[in-house]
Amino acid sequence: MDFLNPPQRAAVLHCEGPLLVLAGAGSGKTRVIVEKIAHLIATGRYPARRIAAITFTNKSAKEMRERVAKRLHGSDADEVTICTFHALGLKFLQIEHAAAGLKRGFSIFDADDAHAQIKDLLGGTTAKPDDIEDVKNLISRAKNGGLSPEQAAMAARSSREKNAAMVYALYQARLTAFNAVDFDDLIRLPVQVLEEHPDLALAWRERIGYLLVDECQDTNDAQYRLLKQLAGPRGNFTCVGDDDQSIYAWRGANPENLQQMGRDYPALEIIKLEQNYRCSNRVLRAANALIANNPHEHLKTLWSDQADGERIRVWECRNSEHEAEKVAAEIQFIATSRRVPWSDFCILFRGNFQSRPLEKAMQLVGVPYHLSGGTVFLERQEVKDTLAWLRLLVNPDDDTAFMRAVQSPKREVGAGTLAKLAELASSKGMPMAQAAESLGALSQLPPRAANGLSRFTDIVRDLRMQMSGISSGDLVRRLAKDSGLLSELRNQSKDEAGYQRRAGNLEELAQWFEKGPRGATAADMAGQLALLSRNDKDDGGNQVRMMTLHASKGLEFPYVFIVGCEDGVLPHQVSLDEGMVQEERRLLYVGITRAKVQLWMSYSKLTRKFGEHIRLKPSRFFAEIPAQEIQRDGADPVADAAHKKERAQAGLAAIEALFD
Repeated sequence: MDFLNPPQRAAVLHCEGPLLVLAGAGSGKTRVIVEKIAHLIATGRYPARRIAAITFTNKSAKEMRERVAKRLHGSDADEVTICTFHALGLKFLQIEHAAAGLKRGFSIFDADDAHAQIKDLLGGTTAKPDDIEDVKNLISRAKNGGLSPEQAAMAARSSREKNAAMVYALYQARLTAFNAVDFDDLIRLPVQVLEEHPDLALAWRERIGYLLVDECQDTNDAQYRLLKQLAGPRGNFTCVGDDDQSIYAWRGANPENLQQMGRDYPALEIIKLEQNYRCSNRVLRAANALIANNPHEHLKTLWSDQADGERIRVWECRNSEHEAEKVAAEIQFIATSRRVPWSDFCILFRGNFQSRPLEKAMQLVGVPYHLSGGTVFLERQEVKDTLAWLRLLVNPDDDTAFMRAVQSPKREVGAGTLAKLAELASSKGMPMAQAAESLGALSQLPPRAANGLSRFTDIVRDLRMQMSGISSGDLVRRLAKDSGLLSELRNQSKDEAGYQRRAGNLEELAQWFEKGPRGATAADMAGQLALLSRNDKDDGGNQVRMMTLHASKGLEFPYVFIVGCEDGVLPHQVSLDEGMVQEERRLLYVGITRAKVQLWMSYSKLTRKFGEHIRLKPSRFFAEIPAQEIQRDGADPVADAAHKKERAQAGLAAIEALFD
């Protein structure tokens, strides 16, 4: 442990009772978690199988597993549970499904499935998109608070919340009928089961002897209650987090859980990690000064033994187009003159709408870029169609999967037929897949539709019979062929290359299933796949990364540009109206502390709205950053002249290279 600094070492050695590690940005918190896992095992306090480390993203869980595997060498690394909160919830429900009112092979609804059900409950095609999204968000908020439909109705304080609670009850009834859960249920249901069954809570505390939680400032109320149930009154846990990086209140995160932890566990010990291994001291002084304007129960001051580094460059731009041009030109200049890879650069913004002028500017100067959050693997139509078939194979009660699969590919079964089938299934109290096999139901449908349904159910029956005899990967391949999905892809593709690309997505899906744990069934793998987030395969390669400030958390880059630093954008106007300026300040703090070598911040003087020019104000946060840490354009003629000279020399060298 000689490579650990004193606070890191103290956190690793504290093995009995509750511990909160307040870890500032870039302070080596993952190293502490990995070393603590190794220490718990080496000292014999806990075997590897009784240790669980919980993260918030699949990417961070993967990275932690890799680091634990390098540190432990051997079977112990495989026995430690390292996963997200939702993956742990899924594992719990797969084991304790009966206590949660579920049958084996339950489905997990994704956001599209949930949206479709809520839309239907609100009137289908007559429902307004904003109303659907509002009710969906209120239901999600209730579930993240650990509330059942009945509890949500009791807690409702407005007609809007009461209406959402009524829809929540109907929506949950449908999930039960479909033998399905949604993403939020993966936390809410385990909490409900553990709180209602003390015997199961004791059994799970025996199963998980020591708990480590990363990014604990991002826990919502349900996740915190799950932590309490698994840790029990003794509280053998280490929670690592940073209240200054809590930026997810809009999706239910409650940073006050860190204060609640102290009240729930009076013996809680607190250790601060304040030495930063990422940023220059100048960047850290700016970040410290900014975040000091937020109230703190436990104040931290980040420091580094690195050099001061360059001052933060602040640009005033005419408009967003001018801003984008300056950013693109600066990136091209640094990359070519200093031979820096494109992947060393990152552009951060408050909202995705700000990416358009940046993309245009990057294209004009030939700078390769990657915009995080675009269409990714799991959102491709052929992948979602295949997953619907798999869900139906393992869970015949899943009406949502049935309705997508029966139309993928098209087979004379239209919306009218499905509506009639749904009505017949409801009247008989059976899922649609079972109704589709009923001669009585088929006789009430048009002959062509009935024949299409019969052919569909035959394929499903044959595939279901083959499931136990082939691997999960081969099941995906067989399904793609027998269902007609591959034939449909060929018909839809304009050329052979397009077909091969889309068919290759299904082969990649099959290979992913083959990489699953030994003994994992198709149902197990489908459940794990449902937990993957949008950006889990979102790798930018050697390109400039462009992303929102929220998406940048946990990442670091040598050169960082934060654009759109205007009041009304950063801080965002909605947050200002709702009194959430502290969270906006934390968001900028996260952005600033992504920079390892140099940081730029820029704002526009004007924007165009409804055909009129509107004057903008620089972000109020600039006033909270010490002036001596900032270099504004025009404020330092000597520095500006040196920068122009360096640019001119680089341009001359580029011209000479052409002749060479």
